Amino acid sequence: MTKFEQVKQDLKTSPKIWLVTGVAGFIGSNLLETLLNLNQTVIGLDNFATGHQRNLDEVQELVSDEQWKNFTFIHGDICNYEDCQLAIANVDYVLHQAALGSVPRSIADPITTNTANITGFLNMLTVAKDAKVKSFTYAASSSTYGDHPALPKVEENIGNPLSPYAVTKYVNELYANVFSRTYGFKSIGLRYFNVFGPRQDPNGAYAAVIPKWTSSMISKESVYINGDGETSRDFCFIENVIQMNILSATSDEEAKDKIYNVAVGDRTTLKELNQAIRIALETQGILVDLETIYRDFRDGDVRHSQADISKAKYYLNYEPEFDLHKGINCAMPWYVDFLKH
Repeated sequence: MTKFEQVKQDLKTSPKIWLVTGVAGFIGSNLLETLLNLNQTVIGLDNFATGHQRNLDEVQELVSDEQWKNFTFIHGDICNYEDCQLAIANVDYVLHQAALGSVPRSIADPITTNTANITGFLNMLTVAKDAKVKSFTYAASSSTYGDHPALPKVEENIGNPLSPYAVTKYVNELYANVFSRTYGFKSIGLRYFNVFGPRQDPNGAYAAVIPKWTSSMISKESVYINGDGETSRDFCFIENVIQMNILSATSDEEAKDKIYNVAVGDRTTLKELNQAIRIALETQGILVDLETIYRDFRDGDVRHSQADISKAKYYLNYEPEFDLHKGINCAMPWYVDFLKH
């Protein structure tokens, strides 16, 4: 039995109270689904800036009526301190996912990104400290590595940020470190590497590459690659992210006050990704016969990204169960069903 399986088994016999911020978003709603299936009590906070009611509705359909009764939703904003205080009451574990993602969005509107990602983060960190929660796990980002050229990316070696978004996520780590030194409040930061999976929004100007390309292919629209197609990423399926959040939240003191990469430890080029999505769609009976259009590199993007996950394996017993291809095959039925409706 893996460490993750053991933790899930333990939680089922000893339910806790969890706060998930950004609960109506892609990652937040998947965490909610898993926690409710483990018979946990969940408080969810979201302002629907990027989340959707449909994500919560889908979770409700996938869990039992009894499990859904264990969920309390607060329509609030992490930038509002009173909302954060209301949400934190009696909570054991915090999974802070709320943020404004997207490098291009942050370049277009750095002030709004700063407010959500720094002020909102500081609010949540402060109320969690004051409430003396058992653990505080937050979504960090691989964008923190910036222009550091080495591969794979090791947590202790970062470069200069390449976007306002990257700055905000690095500031989160700095605040977390200061709270540990100043107040003795330890947290865990999870540097996500290109997360994908069901309920990731394929629409909008800032949609991530996998849902965006999948949507284009299903709709018979042009697929655009920024650059020459050799740009590479460490794509991480949502189930791996769920595993890391739960392992982090329930970890011992030795594992806290640290930053961990959340990824597979592999690298896929955009050309390879394009082909993988086409093959996965074919298994769903959708033949893709579209020309790929190449255009200029995008501002703020790093050229290559790949994680070293040995630290997460050592301290948290992390064992990613899904590589890119397994993850895409699992996600594709959801995308096809969503986009056909």
